[in-house]
Amino acid sequence: MPDEPLHDPKFSLPDSLIGRVVITNLDRMYNWGRKNSVWPMMFGLACCAIEMICTQASRFDLSRFGMEIMRPSPRQSDLLIIAGTVTKKMTPTIVRLYDQMTEPKYVIAMGACASGGGPFREGYNVVPGVDRFLPVDVYIPGCPPTPEALLHGLIELQKVIDGQSLRTAPWYRKGDREIQIPALWSDLVETPPAPQRSEGPKA
Repeated sequence: MPDEPLHDPKFSLPDSLIGRVVITNLDRMYNWGRKNSVWPMMFGLACCAIEMICTQASRFDLSRFGMEIMRPSPRQSDLLIIAGTVTKKMTPTIVRLYDQMTEPKYVIAMGACASGGGPFREGYNVVPGVDRFLPVDVYIPGCPPTPEALLHGLIELQKVIDGQSLRTAPWYRKGDREIQIPALWSDLVETPPAPQRSEGPKA
């Protein structure tokens, strides 16, 4: 139900009550409150983080979307913006921060590096896309994306939140969620096997 007003159009109201009384359902009210109070985590990896900081400045005014409070703790955040290059050494820390966030939580891959490795994809230490370890909700292209692009991505995230339902939300389902713990020394990029060295003839 993206871009739908809070009032359910199936119920008509007299003109004297329009704008003062709202008739709606629980899903719409719940999503309306969540999409307008998203708290991003104060976390940056590379040059995309500078654009994220610019978006928080007065020129773009994230307060219009209720997202101006960036929390330094994952336990007080519900949005993780991967802003920059994800390296293999940083991947376990990123996954740990994500697991420490409370449900419901969302992930935005900001920029080419976070989405698919970017210009450093062929590097031995770069992860070709954070979606190998985290469920990404919105991808923002660019190298780096402009603050306007990040604003567009946040608006798209609001549409994602607005389309969710309490009956199908994954964070209300029973059962344990599998937590993927990447090994620091694992090779995340497929590489051909190294040639075997010949021992030469034996004496």
